[in-house]
Amino acid sequence: MYRENSAAAASCSDPNGSMPACAPLAVGYVPFQPNDPKRYGERDALSNGTLYPSLNLPFHLMVGGSKLPEGLLADLQALSFVLLELGTYLDTHPEDEEAFTLFKRFAAMEKSARAAYEKQRGPLTRAAAAESMSYNWLQDPWPWNYEENEVK
Repeated sequence: MYRENSAAAASCSDPNGSMPACAPLAVGYVPFQPNDPKRYGERDALSNGTLYPSLNLPFHLMVGGSKLPEGLLADLQALSFVLLELGTYLDTHPEDEEAFTLFKRFAAMEKSARAAYEKQRGPLTRAAAAESMSYNWLQDPWPWNYEENEVK
């Protein structure tokens, strides 16, 4: 019985990283992530919970990606999420030069977005508060108190 199922599973593989229609429901499936995979934009990545469409597999009772609020904080969160996703991908694909180039580009964008946010709204971390002329960590309003960041 095991050999039959193993042979069936082997003939039901998908090199693109998506779940094939022939995959049995009771067998765990881990998608293969190829080199140079397609990527979502940063806001779509944060909304879907993954940078890679090939890893955005359907789940039972799944609801589509959430609508993100507009504003500096949401943009910063999206950039930070893409950095995390690219870093995780590079952990398993360190030879992917295009991904590393993207990682460096998004790191610069995140740094710039963080600086713009902190200049306008104040520090996001205690370490950033040390960069100011005076200690301003516990001053209101906090980032999540701004109306533009509230989900309606």
